[in-house]
Amino acid sequence: MHSDLPIPTESELELLNVLWEKGPATVREVHEAIAQERELGYTTVLKIFQRMTEKGLVQREESGKAHTYRPTVPQQETQSQMLRDLSERLFSGSSTQLAMHALSMKAPNAEELEDVRKILEQRGGKK
Repeated sequence: MHSDLPIPTESELELLNVLWEKGPATVREVHEAIAQERELGYTTVLKIFQRMTEKGLVQREESGKAHTYRPTVPQQETQSQMLRDLSERLFSGSSTQLAMHALSMKAPNAEELEDVRKILEQRGGKK
């Protein structure tokens, strides 16, 4: 677990989401993916990647002229770290309160409810 890594900012998370979806990618590839959703300058993406490399959120690999970036932490681990932080700040660390609040915000569909039931059954067996 990489709990000593900083929690990504919103813009860093946006770039990480592209890398988690695409796999290792160049600045240009990530810029093009984000440009489909919103306007963001190429040099801004490059600067964010430089900051993320310094923080240890991504690793940069040089292949010829292009630099390829890859996340250092899996998506699920980052999500868990961010949820733990959010739970601590908003719900005094209560995962139950966090889950209940999240479920009350938008009604889950039948498939999502079944997934929640499975998690509760798994957790119920653990003491």
